[in-house]
Amino acid sequence: MSNSKKCALFADLVFNEEGEPAEVIMIGKAPFYAIPDDDFLRHVEAAHVDRQIVETLQRRIKEMGDIVTEGVMQMMGNQDLFTRPAIEYAIDHMDQILDPGRADTDELRTALWMAGFRAIVDVHGDLLRIEASGWESSPDR
Repeated sequence: MSNSKKCALFADLVFNEEGEPAEVIMIGKAPFYAIPDDDFLRHVEAAHVDRQIVETLQRRIKEMGDIVTEGVMQMMGNQDLFTRPAIEYAIDHMDQILDPGRADTDELRTALWMAGFRAIVDVHGDLLRIEASGWESSPDR
């Protein structure tokens, strides 16, 4: 049994179309993004937004698969027979980061924040685009 709780994976990194940050609130035991909409806050379950962001990141990383894999191998300084399949497996199963307790969310958010990462969503929590240093993408790309 895990004592890890659900959290908003991209807290402080989700913004509305006007650039206003979405706060994270808890409703019961579930995290929600409170997305500013004029004088209102639209509450959208964090899992809905987080899943779209992870899927978009995963798709983009897979598109650049060989480049990403080579870069990670060089960063690790490890070129052995098992490194490439391990990295490819991690990319293929990146969606497991959504499972509570699977990732250090504070460390992940800090790294993304340092890269200038921003997820832009509409008032319904639908991902419009991801902005990061050197990369801008809509969910369809």
